[in-house]
Amino acid sequence: MATIHNQETKKSFTWWPYAIVAALLLFMGYIASFVYRAMRQDVDLVSTNYYEQELAYQDHMDTVGRTNAAGNVAIDYHAAGQTITLQLPESFAGKNISGKINFFRPSDDKLDFELPLQLDADRSQLLNTEKLQKGLWKVRLNYSAGSENYYSEKTIVIE
Repeated sequence: MATIHNQETKKSFTWWPYAIVAALLLFMGYIASFVYRAMRQDVDLVSTNYYEQELAYQDHMDTVGRTNAAGNVAIDYHAAGQTITLQLPESFAGKNISGKINFFRPSDDKLDFELPLQLDADRSQLLNTEKLQKGLWKVRLNYSAGSENYYSEKTIVIE
C-alpha cells in the first residue's frame, strides 16, 4: 500500500510556483524598461546657466525692493486704442532715466522682442500693440536712474 501512495504523489503537478516566478519576472522586466526610458528622457526644467542665475537672484530681489520703495510703475493696456502706457512714479522726476522694455511671450519665445525706453517729459511712454499677436504677454521694464537699477513687470492679455 505504501507504493500506491508514493505513485499518486509523484503524478500530482502544480503550475502555481512557475506562474508566480513568471509574474515576478515580467513585473521586474516592466520596471526595468520603465527606469531605462525614464533615464533616457531629456528634462529641460532648469536652464544651462542655473548657477549664475541663482547668484544673480539676490541682486534682482534688491532691484525689485528698490523699485517698490521708489513707487510702482504703471503699465496699463488699453484694448480700445491698442496701446500700452508706461508711467514712472513722481519720484523719478528730473532724473536721467534709461532702460529697455522687454516683451516676453511665454507660449512662443520666437515672438519675444525688446524696445528702448524713451520717456516723455511726464515720465511716460505710449506703445502701439496693433502688430502684437493676441494672447498673454509679460511686459518687463529694466531701467536705471543714475547708478541705481530698477525693474518692473506686468502680465497683460492682448485682445
